[in-house]
Amino acid sequence: MYLHKELETMSRDEINAYQLEKLKSTITHCMNSPFYKKRFDQEKLSADSIKSLDDLRRFPFTTKEDLRATYPFGMAAVPLEKCIRLHSSSGTTGNPTVILHTRNDIEAWADAMARCMYMVGMRPNDVFQNSSGYGMFTGGLGMQYGAERLGMLTVPAGAGNTKRQIKFMKDFGTTCLHAIPSYASRLYEVMKEEGIDPRRDLKLRVLAIGAEPHSDEQRHRIEDMLGVKAYNSFGMSEMCGPGVAFECPEQNGMHIWEDYYIVEIIDPVTLEPVPDGEIGEMVLTTLKREAMPMIRYRTRDLTRILPGECPCGRHHKRLARMQGRSDDMIILKGVNIFPIQIEQILMRYKELGSDYLITLNREDINDSMTIEVELNQLFTDDYGRLQSLTRDITRELKDEILVTPYVKLVSKGSLPRTEGKAKRVVDNRITH
Repeated sequence: MYLHKELETMSRDEINAYQLEKLKSTITHCMNSPFYKKRFDQEKLSADSIKSLDDLRRFPFTTKEDLRATYPFGMAAVPLEKCIRLHSSSGTTGNPTVILHTRNDIEAWADAMARCMYMVGMRPNDVFQNSSGYGMFTGGLGMQYGAERLGMLTVPAGAGNTKRQIKFMKDFGTTCLHAIPSYASRLYEVMKEEGIDPRRDLKLRVLAIGAEPHSDEQRHRIEDMLGVKAYNSFGMSEMCGPGVAFECPEQNGMHIWEDYYIVEIIDPVTLEPVPDGEIGEMVLTTLKREAMPMIRYRTRDLTRILPGECPCGRHHKRLARMQGRSDDMIILKGVNIFPIQIEQILMRYKELGSDYLITLNREDINDSMTIEVELNQLFTDDYGRLQSLTRDITRELKDEILVTPYVKLVSKGSLPRTEGKAKRVVDNRITH
């Protein structure tokens, strides 16, 4: 049940004591980083400033803008010759963000990822297939490290080429799979086209999903389609990659490994902490990073800490699934809306497929939202049924997001397909 039993089953008091000791040593190590040394000296802060975990709040936040401003290596806390790997964001605007790793960083990452996989039942005799991208994206290598650390036979299939993915799953007897949620749905679509029943024709038994926000309704739909349990995961390149938090078999929130990270949830506007159970922006501090430790990194991801204990016996805090990002929020007619709210409604209707697209337009001085969603079955000849379904969906969406969208039911396969992260929102207002 536990890969690292002593660390996974620490009590809250033991976790707090462990974090306090690691935090002091991390702050000391940060003084080797030109960026942090300058910042801490200006604020007159040091490891001696830490008497309790609450003292972490005295330290300033680190942001993605800091990473870009110090590009490429200005935040490193070790000489470059001690680093063996870097990962980088796509950097579509301005400098990309660069994260460096020492050999110890890679080893710790592999341990964390292996712990996650073992927790949900993956074992050395499994065949693990990874449909995530490799290269600069951390999802591929992070999962690879964990699978190899556990001793699984790994199939580094990479992203895309869906028919080949399915052939590999059949031929190699894949039992464990990693896929982003939208791609898991795409896999099932192609399986149906090829006449493959995943329950009958495959040996798949465990699915790890993550990398894009998704609702619990979407997860249940994927489980129904593929006939396996789908476990939610969270990671980000600034924190190494996948393996930051993962669901246990209880599927009641993702355990964040507090021997690796200190988690805070703050109000993204006031920057003050919010109580457990309330949604806010997640802030993370690393405790085991050599090359580039991060102090109070603002992830922009919105979640909450779930109160109470988990029956699995782990006392590491549990995070609710990501509700989106504070910088991805849609503001329409003065209302704050997150795409995940819309998905939760759409996934309740068995008549609808998994693909949808939200388009925002500006008509004169009025903003509008159009939601195109694919039908699960082709019954477009039943005009009355389509009208009734459209009205029901519109009414539920209005109750949830407080504005009335234009809902368009479209035939299956008519929305653009992607084998990477699904593009859910197109904002045409930015051109006005």
